[in-house]
Amino acid sequence: MDVYPQSSGPKDLSANQSNERLCRLIAQHILAAPQQRIPFAAFMELALYAPEGGYYATKAGIFGATGDFVTSPFLAADFGELLAEQFFEMWVALGQPEPFTLVEMGAGQGLVVQDVLRYLHRHHFDCFAALEYWIIESSPALVAKQKQHLQNLANSWGHLHWYTWEQIAPASIVGCCFSNELVDAFPVHRVAIAQNQLQEVYVTLADASDSSPSASAPLPQFQDVWGDLSTPALRDYFDLVGINLLDGSYPDGYTTEVNLAALDWMATVANRLQRGYVLTIDYGYPAQRYYSPRRSEGTLQCYFQHAYHNDPYRHIGQQDITAHVDFTALERQGERCGLETLGFVQQGLWLMALGLGDRIAALSHQQADSPQAVQRVLQRREALHALMHPLGLGNFGVLVQGKGLTETGRSLRGLQLPALSFSSQPF
Repeated sequence: MDVYPQSSGPKDLSANQSNERLCRLIAQHILAAPQQRIPFAAFMELALYAPEGGYYATKAGIFGATGDFVTSPFLAADFGELLAEQFFEMWVALGQPEPFTLVEMGAGQGLVVQDVLRYLHRHHFDCFAALEYWIIESSPALVAKQKQHLQNLANSWGHLHWYTWEQIAPASIVGCCFSNELVDAFPVHRVAIAQNQLQEVYVTLADASDSSPSASAPLPQFQDVWGDLSTPALRDYFDLVGINLLDGSYPDGYTTEVNLAALDWMATVANRLQRGYVLTIDYGYPAQRYYSPRRSEGTLQCYFQHAYHNDPYRHIGQQDITAHVDFTALERQGERCGLETLGFVQQGLWLMALGLGDRIAALSHQQADSPQAVQRVLQRREALHALMHPLGLGNFGVLVQGKGLTETGRSLRGLQLPALSFSSQPF
């Protein structure tokens, strides 16, 4: 039996706010689906990744001051350089293998690649000499941007390659698979509680008569509708993370997200890794906090020109749509797939353990003999503090998992500060 909530009405769209071709494509998918509705995950997949105008499929300039959001690598090269310190330690802990493969999943505009390689070349050349660097990127626009940006490096060095998961053999990677703000962009299902039943949030057309493919027809408008779960995997997910949404502590109408794609991704990464590490940096919570009864509207957010809101039906194809990461799910799925959880810390603590504090302290002794030099020092200090700010990037989670490690390989410098427990610490 389907249970439908009171609708707040269709979202107001206009042709200059959204990608018209993409909106009509989504409408066609809805009309072709049973009961003329699609799971929110299917809508999010199209809005972000459809070749016909999806946000990540067609837009390359989405990062930085002129884009829609700023990530850690844009603030300072220090982020990539401290990552490189962690990678060097991993290489040593693995017995200095050759090749030592770094797999960056979701490389954005390629800033981390340059910062990591430049630092290893200058400070840990033996590690650099053993290195293979692979990029896995789902966005054709970003792949093109990366290859353009890194063309000289790829041609001169010869150890930088772009692959898909299908091109990588199982148990073939010795090294580290890492990502920064990747998992939050995976399409998520949305679920809700209605009359003590677990329901799924679907996307439907507000008016089927507006679904004509004609360019002169009104732009399709979308709205939520609730119904039975599209897959039993949604119930299994809550068993995996130890959450019971029907235990009586959650209010009627409680809405949240489930990232099934993250489970599939983690299984794939674990399958390709023979020996080494999985490093995941993102914003999110352990399950107990993610699914707090007080978080009654979930974590879904949209980013458009450095402003955020929670309406995914605005600026379709022009805005990012994200949900926070459930790190408990990544940990437990990894364990099911042969990975060992080594630690989970805040980004600020992790970077401090790798030497960020020393870099900040060194700025106090840096000589600045002109107003321009003073300004550069102040800007760099501001960037370094932003990387560890407890209300911003510093509160991101850093999850480190391993496979086939010795005892030495389980003790990494970046995890030496007290880790946050999934069960008892707020995050």
